[in-house]
Amino acid sequence: MTEQRVDLDERFRTAVSAVEAGRAGATALAGFGGAELVELFESQATSRHLDLAARRLGVERRGYYSIGSSGHEGNAAVAAALRVSDPALLHYRSGGFFVQRCRQLPELDPIRDVLLGVVAAVADPISGGRHKVFGSKPAGIIPMTSTIASHLPRAVGLAFALERAARLGISSEWPADSVVLCSFGDASANHSTAVGAINTAIHTAHQGVPMPVLFVCEDNGIGLSVPTPPDWIEQAYGVRLGLQYFYADGCDLIDTLTTASAAAHWVRKHRKPAFLRLRTVRLLGHAGSDVESAYRRPAEISADLDRDPVLSTARILIGAGIATADQLLARYDDIAQRVTDTAEVVWREPKLASAGAVIAPLAPTHPDEIRADAVRTGPSEAAGADRMTLAQAINHTLADLLDRDPDILVFGEDVGRKGGVYGVTKGLQKRFGSRRVFDTLLDEQSVLGTALGAGLAGFVPIPEIQYLAYLHNAADQLRGEAATLSFFSHGRFRNPMVVRIAGLAYQKGFGGHFHNDNALAALRDIPGLVLAVPARADDAAAMLRTCVAAARVDGRVCVFVEPIALYHTRDLHIGDDVWPAASTGDHVELGRARSYGDGADLTIVTFGNGVPMSLRAAHRLHEHGHGVRILDLRWLAPLPVTDLLAQARATGRVLVVDETRRSGGVSEAVCTALLDGGFDGRIARVTSADSFIPLGPAAATVLLDEAAIVTAAGKLLAE
Repeated sequence: MTEQRVDLDERFRTAVSAVEAGRAGATALAGFGGAELVELFESQATSRHLDLAARRLGVERRGYYSIGSSGHEGNAAVAAALRVSDPALLHYRSGGFFVQRCRQLPELDPIRDVLLGVVAAVADPISGGRHKVFGSKPAGIIPMTSTIASHLPRAVGLAFALERAARLGISSEWPADSVVLCSFGDASANHSTAVGAINTAIHTAHQGVPMPVLFVCEDNGIGLSVPTPPDWIEQAYGVRLGLQYFYADGCDLIDTLTTASAAAHWVRKHRKPAFLRLRTVRLLGHAGSDVESAYRRPAEISADLDRDPVLSTARILIGAGIATADQLLARYDDIAQRVTDTAEVVWREPKLASAGAVIAPLAPTHPDEIRADAVRTGPSEAAGADRMTLAQAINHTLADLLDRDPDILVFGEDVGRKGGVYGVTKGLQKRFGSRRVFDTLLDEQSVLGTALGAGLAGFVPIPEIQYLAYLHNAADQLRGEAATLSFFSHGRFRNPMVVRIAGLAYQKGFGGHFHNDNALAALRDIPGLVLAVPARADDAAAMLRTCVAAARVDGRVCVFVEPIALYHTRDLHIGDDVWPAASTGDHVELGRARSYGDGADLTIVTFGNGVPMSLRAAHRLHEHGHGVRILDLRWLAPLPVTDLLAQARATGRVLVVDETRRSGGVSEAVCTALLDGGFDGRIARVTSADSFIPLGPAAATVLLDEAAIVTAAGKLLAE
């Protein structure tokens, strides 16, 4: 690593010293001024020295991140082609862009900011020491982690939401004529997330909906150790109808600046997506631990060194007579010294030293403010005196929220004209218009990406994923993007959202696995995510309001799982019509359960479809003289531990009734919470099988049922 660093640095100095002045005329500068080009050289050189310092800090065991931007410094010209107010979602090799953008704001110091991230210092102004990311609230740079291409759906969503916010009069921190910049690597361009996001951008623009996004593919020809065919990016994206294509040599500052300016102008004028392929090189390998000589030929590495973009810019400046070699080397050395001096200071900065400090941005909560927001009423909102089914209550509540708050958007597959597969959004588009209630294309990654972008633009989005099983191919948009934004920005950026998902099993005569999925584990282990599962209409109304309030007040990411089999349920026992309920207007606090009965013999802990099954089981047990109480968890994250322990201790016996799978299901967490909380009574659990759910009557063989609950309860009561 050290030899590579010294070689690149010394190679630059030697080559610059050999450049002859006066070889390029003013025409070669394409009308750009000398001062502007010198500024870009300084940004490029700063990015280079930050890479070298990161490698040095790593060798000294004082730094923890060494993926660099060397060879990609031409992206500084992309920053110059855009406005500081244009939102940017950057590739992890876009260091030149970050430096150039931040230098436009006098209060920012990109050298210090980047190095604070490298050494994981608490003083890092974006992540607070949690990760080295390119991000800055003042500079409009939304921090991204290194999950491959996961930020592209968010970029598309933000481009869509900018125009929507302007048309709906929603206050946004981004100007309405902004261009969203999204950069990524050539290897990432092959990822399904990138392909889907770019397709969504084209699909949206094709329908006449503004989509001002500039995709910048920083193509260095290699993904870690796997080469990208030289013509692949152009072949894949250069001939897409509806996608304006630009190409620039990222090692030629003038070409990059000219082309990037043209691309940004085109997007800003036409409000349509464009794709800029920026041909770069990768110097210093993939990261500090990478020995690229193990998989690249010496001639390939040497050819990349010959195209060094920082050296190329120096040659342009010297050849045009803008600066001498000595002047540029003096600037280069001055930057090097500033970086070295700053590194020597920042590595001593305090690091995060406790779990509490690390997780602080994950789940902020202001219960009083959430309550106040949740119980607000709209201009035409009436008290919910009518008893409603679960589906009707959700529909009614969505209508109230849309009526009350102009920043609410409801969208997803079939939610608009059709009103949802189960009629849950019926009539909402007709009442509130297609700008606020709308259909999306069939791509869950893009549905969630739209929500991620809309949250940044000032909305509180309520996207729908049609079925729980359909979420899994898009789960990284929740795990890698939604849940991490506040974490990696120390709360400076938020993406409030409430994701509605029809899920769980027990549909009659329909479905099979993809329409009866009960896999909640993938959601429960996402830090900071709120997971709500209402079983009754009154709870659904109140909990949906709470989720929206938590999203608005604290920027929380909430998932609202709606049990399909309970959507239109009216009977607990045949013909009794007791399951519908009227909305009481009462507030349901995050992490608070609901109890039924006060029996002293057994506590049944359950949720979702387990609630009516447990109530029927309790009725049968009561007929045999057993007093049973039931606790509906309602919230699966955060679990209502206080209520759980109180109800468990009231009887000393707990049966966990879990409709999800035995392995990885909710019951494991409930049992653990009881033990961690010091409960010393008897515990048993009854669950569905570790199986996918088959079609037809076979489903009953693997799903939890009422008889299994009664049997398990009887055994526990007999002990």
